[in-house]
Amino acid sequence: MFIDLVKQRYSVRSYDERKIEKEKMEYIMECVRLSPSAVNFQPWHFYVVTDKERLDALKSTYKREWVQSAPCIIVACANHEESWHRRSDNKDHADIDLAIAIEHLCLAATEQGLGTCWVCNFDAALCHEVMGLSDNMEPVALIPVGYTPDSEVPEKKRKTIEDICTYI
Repeated sequence: MFIDLVKQRYSVRSYDERKIEKEKMEYIMECVRLSPSAVNFQPWHFYVVTDKERLDALKSTYKREWVQSAPCIIVACANHEESWHRRSDNKDHADIDLAIAIEHLCLAATEQGLGTCWVCNFDAALCHEVMGLSDNMEPVALIPVGYTPDSEVPEKKRKTIEDICTYI
């Protein structure tokens, strides 16, 4: 059941050194490709970084010790030139579309026995430089991906249904 997959997924902050199989990464990225976006514009690009030199440079954009153990980091970028903008107020939907795709990525990785973590508190300018991104690409999130040394899912602290939902 989908709820079981959602309960399994959590922010992993420790990874094994084990390399991720190509088939698993291809499956995950196919799930990303199939995720919905406003007007199906898919205003994103994902960089799957496993090359040691680039990975080490990328890890310097987020100064937390735990990220050093990640064998792969996916850089999720938004292209605001390709995104749909709502006509009434010109709201840019790139970040919304990218968030949907990232969550597809995280859930697909969980299904494949891998852990992930959304990282948004990184040096975006340095990331842009390290990745050699074009001006129209904004790095929005880093997603470390890998096998976890822990098999136990930590307890999730969440608000109650009554706190987040009102039926009218």
